[in-house]
Amino acid sequence: MLRAGAAGGAGLLLPAAAAARTGAGRAAPLDPAKIEKYAAELVIPPVMPPDRRGGTDRYTIAVRQFRQRLLPPGSPATTVWGYGSPRHPETFHYPAHTIEAQTDRPVEVRWVNQLVDARGRHLPHLLPVDPTLHWANPPGGASGRDSRPSFTSTPGPYTGPVPIVTHLHGGLNDEENDGYPEAWYLPAARDIPRGHASAGSFYEEFRRKSEAGNGTRWGRGDAVFRYGNRGRPAALWFHDHCLGITRLNIYAGLAGFYLLRGGPADLGRDVLPGPAPRPGDPPGTRYYEIPIVIQDRSFNTDGSLAYPASRAAFDGFKGPYAPASDISPIWNPEFFADTMLANGRTWPVLPVEPRRYRFRLLNGCNGRTLILKIVTDPLARRPASAALTPWQIGGDAGFLPAPVRLDRLLIAPAERADVIVDFTGLPAGTELYLINEGPDTVFKGGTDFAPANPRTTGQVMKFAVRPLTAPDRSTPPEQLTLPAFQPLGAARRTRRLSLSEADSARLKGVGPRAAFLGTLDRAGRPVPLTWDAPVTEDPVAGTTEIWEIHNTTPDAHPIHIHEVHFQVVDRQRTGRRARAPEAWERGPKDTVLALPNEITRVKARFDRAGRFVWHCHLLEHEDNEMMRPYLIRAAR
Repeated sequence: MLRAGAAGGAGLLLPAAAAARTGAGRAAPLDPAKIEKYAAELVIPPVMPPDRRGGTDRYTIAVRQFRQRLLPPGSPATTVWGYGSPRHPETFHYPAHTIEAQTDRPVEVRWVNQLVDARGRHLPHLLPVDPTLHWANPPGGASGRDSRPSFTSTPGPYTGPVPIVTHLHGGLNDEENDGYPEAWYLPAARDIPRGHASAGSFYEEFRRKSEAGNGTRWGRGDAVFRYGNRGRPAALWFHDHCLGITRLNIYAGLAGFYLLRGGPADLGRDVLPGPAPRPGDPPGTRYYEIPIVIQDRSFNTDGSLAYPASRAAFDGFKGPYAPASDISPIWNPEFFADTMLANGRTWPVLPVEPRRYRFRLLNGCNGRTLILKIVTDPLARRPASAALTPWQIGGDAGFLPAPVRLDRLLIAPAERADVIVDFTGLPAGTELYLINEGPDTVFKGGTDFAPANPRTTGQVMKFAVRPLTAPDRSTPPEQLTLPAFQPLGAARRTRRLSLSEADSARLKGVGPRAAFLGTLDRAGRPVPLTWDAPVTEDPVAGTTEIWEIHNTTPDAHPIHIHEVHFQVVDRQRTGRRARAPEAWERGPKDTVLALPNEITRVKARFDRAGRFVWHCHLLEHEDNEMMRPYLIRAAR
């Protein structure tokens, strides 16, 4: 399996000149029903090799363009972006190889933008970039970057050099190491157009602060982030976070796991199923702890990634756009692709033994909420009867207070679930399927929705039971005693925040044009705020607050607050009593699903001064105003 994982990217790497300047695919859409399922094994991401180990583990990780086999054998390869070590070209892969970190042992990463061709010229984006949003906007220069530009006619997609900045989702780090959306940077290309800004508004400020504090100089086309790894052991993940194009950069492939281990809040090696991949594993090593990122993608018949190139793909609206209206010509309010991938392969199969497995699950979809279940018949009428009931032992930021047995697993975009699945006693030859019963549209809560298409997006992967090769010494999940979890104390303040959306202010019946975070006025009405409005959330370092999130929209929004781990307090519908969080939400979290027409309360302790963000993790929403800066003020 390790060999399969490495070959998934390296075996198809092309010279930059051969893979360069492909642009968006021009072929016809590929019918997902015609894609062969369960024709290739699940890739198990190997460990990212460091530059060196020591008191601080150091990495150089670049972003490059290459071709990789996402579709079944015999299908065209796909041009993607991915992270990898320039010293080990075979490591470039989508999703990235996993960073393994230890609690309280720092990791320093030099993140390099290498989106250039063999001649050092910048590469255009693989997907259509809407330049009318409030986005990084390199063509605006120093005065117009990180803005919503004006146009005298409707522009086409931006085709210039691509900015990136990487965020460690779930990390607890200082502002200069966070991956702030306005701290992006272009590649060190030879042909950056004259007048373009080469970096975002906060890049220089954070560079100076980082170099003064860490002593490592940044270079052209890169940034050096230092992660203290002060949290509890958990499955974190890293991904691009550039202002206004996060949805596109992640869709192109910029995501990977960051597994934090060790410390008093961890469990012994023989307690949970293992091992997971480690550096230097010999070929053929069997793994019983496996990270799996689930994503939806669409394809063209030439193997290229497909993504909407017009607003018309969402609602049929074909204009007028700029300057005659306030509707962006390319951005779609939501996008739900038609093909499911696990670890970068469409509908893979995982050979398993009749024993316990630990799966570190990540919903890496742009906007799709997953409802996962293990069944014997992937085409059974929904809701289907579960064949195996996993035990969830952890969430976003660490272990739960106690294991929770579930017949289905609801996991919103950016959320993680640490689960144990027990295949013990199943005869060799048994086949089971991981299916998705979530909707093929935005999740609105409850159960009154049509489930995903059982022939396509309703299937995720297959488990094929093989003979047992070694005894299972892990503890049955129902017998586990998980590390103690310390609840936060009393809150100093409660903030009332809002989620809202708005239709066109110029064209009746056209919308939504954007989604917003904001506050509430005295009458309890939402006050929508844009990304560049003055900061309204400014807790004092060292204090604990409750954030009361009022969702006034018809959609469920996964809300992520950077650089804190919070606790879900409760949820409440208008006129009803508050209800406790779900059993699987009672550990530390960094992302919470705010259900429509409800109040969701979370409690967080803000322990370091700095400038961070909170946002919706429906990526299309995040990229068009549903993100806000917040400021943790230094204690006096």
